[in-house]
Amino acid sequence: MSEALAIGHVVGDILDPFVKAASLKVIYNSKELTNGSELKPSQVANEPRIEIAGRDVRNLYTLVMVDPDSPSPSNPTKREYLHWLVTDIPESTNASYGNEVVSYESPKPTAGIHRFAFVLFRQSVQQTIYAPGWRPNFNTRDFSALYSLGPPVAAVFFNCQRENGCGGRRYIR
Repeated sequence: MSEALAIGHVVGDILDPFVKAASLKVIYNSKELTNGSELKPSQVANEPRIEIAGRDVRNLYTLVMVDPDSPSPSNPTKREYLHWLVTDIPESTNASYGNEVVSYESPKPTAGIHRFAFVLFRQSVQQTIYAPGWRPNFNTRDFSALYSLGPPVAAVFFNCQRENGCGGRRYIR
């Protein structure tokens, strides 16, 4: 597990500690995302390219993208807000080969600096995963339990604030 995920409270707020067991690349505008990157809404307006390294297309993955800081980091009453859900992504390919269950919604934070996390699960079987009835108050842990996905195998997150946001430090508990 990346130390940055713990420092950024992605582990804790969204995930339990896990062992990284897959290679996940998230690419926005031909730039690979690194944990804790600062991106503006204009840079994440379009869905990123998601690449999962490996050689066996029989291994399938589920990708979840959530915002644990909705509507604001100091009062995250909608934690977690679901931004994207793609299932059945074959190893060695990218998300366009998967099944988009919930379409990509670009981040548009209105207050504070939000974290946006991509979480990857390895599926043990190909199964029908249903779209939740709403995006706010999604729970990655409950979702994983409901579909018996087990712990995540990879995760990466970035920070994002209003286009003309003034920076400042992230709210740390």
